[in-house]
Amino acid sequence: MTYEQLLTELVEDNEFLYIMTAENRAHIRQLPQKIGGKFIDVGIAEQTMIGMAAGLALQGNTVITHALASFLTMRSFEFIRTDVGIAELPVCIVGFIPGILSEANGPTHQSLEDIGLMRLIPSMNIFSPMDEEELINGMTHIVNSKNPWYIRYSNQPSKIQHKPFEIGKAEEIGEGNDIVIFSHGFLCNEALEVASQLERNGFSSKVVNMRTLRPFDEEVIIRTILDADVICIIEDHFSTGALFTIISEIIALRGLSATLLPFNLRTWHKSGLLKDVMQYETMTAEYITQKIMASLQ
Repeated sequence: MTYEQLLTELVEDNEFLYIMTAENRAHIRQLPQKIGGKFIDVGIAEQTMIGMAAGLALQGNTVITHALASFLTMRSFEFIRTDVGIAELPVCIVGFIPGILSEANGPTHQSLEDIGLMRLIPSMNIFSPMDEEELINGMTHIVNSKNPWYIRYSNQPSKIQHKPFEIGKAEEIGEGNDIVIFSHGFLCNEALEVASQLERNGFSSKVVNMRTLRPFDEEVIIRTILDADVICIIEDHFSTGALFTIISEIIALRGLSATLLPFNLRTWHKSGLLKDVMQYETMTAEYITQKIMASLQ
């Protein structure tokens, strides 16, 4: 099943569900002919889209909105905060090409602060799926929750068999405790390769796919801090506001201590093909593995 097929089924099963876009149809191109008037394209007007979505939600509907993550979270921030967040409306805000996936675009189109911005809204939940399978697995739960959600869109092919999705619960992959790697979204695949390379070099390791960054799995974070020798954090976001900040806050608030090795973006990334961007920005599994091993010597 694809994301587009899932949305079609959700609309067919729920007469109070609407799909909206701000002229971003790349992954939902067939929806208008399938769901008719339940599909609304407002054009390049992200703020208008969020205002309309809030209006539909106030009438008892649930709305899933789509736009480029950078414009959706920044250009529409006040609308998301005021119209959706304060009223706690069932609007799902889906950001296309988030993080480092905005490969061929410059800084204006790169969304490396989106999670930090959405975390500033107390009622906003956040879902950062690893791949399309996890996106599909989570969407039904999210739509049925009737809460505001920000979702980082991912259509990457799945490389693992995911455990059942549960809001607020992380997915632990592996058993090791020498080095535990926390990640979310697209870079979870890179984290899995790092764990594999570490295992081949004699270190026990595992990956924690955080899935939802609000609500987040505090229990698994605390347990890992207490048990692991080193905690690595891999994410395509600025160092402020997302997973590194979440884990650091827990350490500070709980009076814990841990060795943290963060791998994230310090500024906007170089434009280019994804594999070249990953190499240039030193976000590849090979580079991260070398840095981790060097820190342990």
